[in-house]
Amino acid sequence: MNDPKDDLQHIRQMMERSSRFISLNGLSGVAAGTIALIGAAIAYWLFQQHNIDYFSGNRYTYNYALEWKLILLAAVVLILAVGSGILFTIQKSKRNGLKIWTSTTRLLLSHLLTPLIAGGLFCMALFYHGLFGLIAPATLLFYGLALINAAKYTFSDIQYLGYCETFLGIIAAFIPGYGLVFWALGFGILHIIYGLLMYKKYK
Repeated sequence: MNDPKDDLQHIRQMMERSSRFISLNGLSGVAAGTIALIGAAIAYWLFQQHNIDYFSGNRYTYNYALEWKLILLAAVVLILAVGSGILFTIQKSKRNGLKIWTSTTRLLLSHLLTPLIAGGLFCMALFYHGLFGLIAPATLLFYGLALINAAKYTFSDIQYLGYCETFLGIIAAFIPGYGLVFWALGFGILHIIYGLLMYKKYK
């Protein structure tokens, strides 16, 4: 005869699987954070190539060529980070025999993408008006809000990363000119720490 406690635990696990996307892999956070740090290092190198001392405290007007190099770099970093996340997620799903595309996945993506798309359009407006110093804070802020918004459809731990990203974005908005530093902290260091903790907890 089955132990009622075991049956309840099994039912609880089934409900968890049906209501939450549990295929996220902590290693994807580590990979995304590493890619972000490499991207930040390349961005700093680009500043030097254009004779800009980023940490001098001076406010520079970036030329057209540098602006588009930074945009291209951000796009490449985004594609590589998202690609690595998808790869690790697929591997974990196959290993655990879980389906990736479910109603829960759709809910997760809709709640995640809504703030991200709004944030992306807002950053385009900032770029259009030449408010470059607020772009990095805005990306952190909207990314954090997106994680908080989507946390109820995956591991609840992700909301804490969202709070940290949002907090960093708000601080960065009050310290213009050091967005790259906060960007590296938020998308780089925090992602790596979070990824390692998640990998250890849910491996």
